[in-house]
This record gives sequence, structure tokens and C-alpha cells, in this order.
Amino acid sequence: MAGELVFDDVTVRYTRPGRPAVTAVDGAGFTVRPGEVVGLVGESGCGKSTLAKLACGLVPLAGGRVTFDGTPVTPHGLRKRAPRLLRLQMVFQNPYASLNPRRRIAAQLEDARAIHPGSPAPVAELLAGVGLDPALSSRYPHQFSGGQRQRIAIARAMATGPDLLIGDEPIASLDASLQAQVATLMRDVALASDTSLLFISHDLSVVRLIADRVVVMRAGRVVEEGPTEQVWSAPQAAYTQRLLAAIPRADGLGTIPDVAPA
Repeated sequence: MAGELVFDDVTVRYTRPGRPAVTAVDGAGFTVRPGEVVGLVGESGCGKSTLAKLACGLVPLAGGRVTFDGTPVTPHGLRKRAPRLLRLQMVFQNPYASLNPRRRIAAQLEDARAIHPGSPAPVAELLAGVGLDPALSSRYPHQFSGGQRQRIAIARAMATGPDLLIGDEPIASLDASLQAQVATLMRDVALASDTSLLFISHDLSVVRLIADRVVVMRAGRVVEEGPTEQVWSAPQAAYTQRLLAAIPRADGLGTIPDVAPA
């Protein structure tokens, strides 16, 4: 089983004309191992999404190294990604922007199936796997709700046969009643296909539901990581302690809302 992603002492700086560079990630490092679900958490602006973009070759490194199954990940610009790196797929935050509004769902899933190195699942099976009626494949994205579009985005990512799936705040734009549902779906779909999952979120209560291990970031640095329940029961970093103390407790933390599929 493949799919190891390694961030090794990585640093990212954003430059702006006439202004000082901004350090978004400052010497961060951790590993997503094959078959593992890792939750990457922290407040907005801490560098979580920058790490997701690094993994996909969308931003340049100022220092350190990123590898996927031993292959260095470098910015690809206008070039196509290396075939090996196509085995790493991302589900983005905004389901409204991640699908082509002019193409039917079936066509977009077929594009993804063409990347699969083996025998991809048929479109009907992909949609059924994320809880959608296969008969809906002839529709356009605007004919679906936000939760349904995110399910389609998950199906499209899985159609490629990835070894690693990255969710970059994939539930942030969804109604609260759907967030745990979609997060749990991502975990279930990934693990059913022996796919690793890096799930990025600021919602610690949802991460607790799905992650085997948690990585906590603050101001571009990793301040703590460990098995999920260990971090929850005995957080070592003062920042982690503050994050956990801020989670509302009156709404049944750790339970999945009993609502109809999105």
C-alpha cells in the first residue's frame, strides 16, 4: 500500500512588491503514512492550506523538502504534473468553484477516470459510493446542493484511483448539520480504497471523529502531533490546550448529526 507524504522542515514565504515577505509556513514537518487518516488543525491563517498547496505543487518552497512516496514534489507551473503525483488528489473547500459549471457530472467523472492507472469504477458506482443516485449523472453542477457538489468532488477525486486524498477545509462552506456527515464520508470512502487521507480543518470536533492522528499548527509551525485520543486527553502544548478548551461541549461533541444525506 502506497501513499506516504512527507513534509520535511518546509518553509514557504509569500513575496509582495515593495513590502516585506510573509512567512506562511516556518520549518514545519510531519508525515502522512500509508492507510492513515491525519487531521491537520489550527486557526485560520496558520499555514494549513499552504501545506495542502505544497503537496500538490501549487506553491514554491523557500526551504525544506516535500516528497510523495519518495518523489520530490516541486511546483509544476503550467506543466503537467508528473504521473506519479497524479496519485495525490485534493478536494477543495468551495464545492461551487471546484466543478466545471458547463459540463455534466458524468463527463467530469469520466475525465477523472481517464487518469486511473488500472480499471476505474464506473460512473454509476462512483456516485453510489458517495450516496448519490447514479441517475443524476446527466445533470449540471448548478442542479445540486452544496453538500451534493462536495460529494461529487469526492467521487471525482476517488475516480483517479489515488493513493492519497487531501481535504483542504472541505466542510467549511457546508451547513453545520452536514459537516460531520461529509467528513465521515471522506474517511470511509478513502479507507475502503486503501487511500490515505490528510483532512485539513479548523473544526476540532469533526477531526476527532475521523482522524487516527492529529497535527496541530500555530503561526506556520507544528506545535504538537500524536494519536487523536492522546492529544485530546493529554495535550502537551499550551496552544492545543486552549484550542480544545474553546470547543463547545453542549451540542453532543463526538456525535454525528442524524440528518438526511446532503
